[in-house]
Amino acid sequence: MADEPGFQLKGSAPERYEQYVAPLMAPFVTALLDAVDLCPGDVVLDLACGTGFAARAAAARVGPAGRVHGADVNAGMLEVAEARHPRQYPDIEFTQAPADRLPYPDATFDAVVCQQGVQFFPDLTAAFTEIARVLRPSGRFAATAWTEMTRSPYFSTQYEAIKEYGGDELAAAYTTAFACSADRLTDALGKAGCRDITTREITFGIVLPPLVDFSPAHLSALPWGQQIADAHGQEALTAAGRSIADRLADRAAPDGSVTLPFTATLATATR
Repeated sequence: MADEPGFQLKGSAPERYEQYVAPLMAPFVTALLDAVDLCPGDVVLDLACGTGFAARAAAARVGPAGRVHGADVNAGMLEVAEARHPRQYPDIEFTQAPADRLPYPDATFDAVVCQQGVQFFPDLTAAFTEIARVLRPSGRFAATAWTEMTRSPYFSTQYEAIKEYGGDELAAAYTTAFACSADRLTDALGKAGCRDITTREITFGIVLPPLVDFSPAHLSALPWGQQIADAHGQEALTAAGRSIADRLADRAAPDGSVTLPFTATLATATR
C-alpha cells in the first residue's frame, strides 16, 4: 500500500506501518498469493511492496530456488523492508522505482502481485502495461484494492475522525484509498493487453487489539495521520485515534479486542 503520489511516509512512520498495518494486511496477503498459485522456483515481483508483507510471504512459498523482488517509490518503506528481510531467503531484492517505470527486463517474472497499492498509481493503465511487459508469457498478476469504505466499518470510522480533526480536504484525500473499483481495474487491465481478467470481493473478519491504543498508533502510520500531526500537533492525532475507539466501543469484546469485517476487491489476470 505504498506508491506515488498518494501514499508517502516519512520519519519513523514506516516502522509503525510495519507494526500496526500488519494485522489488517495478513489475510489479504495470503489470498493475493493464493491467486497467483506460486510454485517453488518462481520469480516474483511485489509491486508497491511497502515494508515487504507480500514479498516475505512470497519468499516462503517460492523457496531457496526462487527469487523475489520488491519495488516501491518510498525510500523509508524500503529501508524497513530491507531490515526485515528474512536472511534465509537471500534472493529478496528491494528497489526504489515507480510502478510505470520498472527497472526490469521484459519477461522477467512468473508472477507480479500488488497488495493495496493500485489505488495510488497515478496512471493505472500505464502501470498495468508495465506489469504486462515484465511478466513472462502466461505470467500471473493479482492485486487487491479496498472496496468502498462503507464495506469496512473501521475505515468509515477512521474517515470521520480524519474529517473531524484534519478537515474536509484531508478527508477527501483519504477517500482515494477506496476509489479503485472492480470496473476500473478490469478496464485498465484490458487496455494493458492482459487476458483472463477476473475480479471478486473478499472479506475477512480481522481481530484488532484494544482500539484505545491501536487506533492512534495505526493512524500515525498513515499519511493522513501524519498530516494531522503536522498541521495541528501530536495531541490532535492522538485525539483523532481515540475518537475511532470511542465510536467503535460497542463492538469491543470483554478483553477489549474488536473483530471487524474488511472488504477488498481481488483482481487477477494473465499476460
